[in-house]
Amino acid sequence: MLDPGSNRELPPIPAKRYFTIGEVSELCDVKPHVLRYWETEFPGLSPVKRRGNRRYYQRHDVMMVRQIRGLLYEQGYTIGGARLRLEGETAKQESALTGQVVRQVRMELEEVLQVLKR
Repeated sequence: MLDPGSNRELPPIPAKRYFTIGEVSELCDVKPHVLRYWETEFPGLSPVKRRGNRRYYQRHDVMMVRQIRGLLYEQGYTIGGARLRLEGETAKQESALTGQVVRQVRMELEEVLQVLKR
């Protein structure tokens, strides 16, 4: 796992509908207990809970975790500051998420292209 705050790239998000807390932990370089805590602090982060209270995150949840991680670990925001930033700048957030989605889709398409070339 990467150190929080390191500037290395996070792995691409696989093309799946649901992710377990362990998968999100690895994809976002955040420990599972931190993810559970963030769910209590950030209302927009709410994975689906199924049988046995198991969490299933969707792609938008994974992207939000990455955004929260960036605000806290890379930009130095406090939890409260990050929450205000996420709540107060909806348009900017949507723009950032759109940019992330575009980059992610492009990476996935490039991977498909490489497979097709083989």
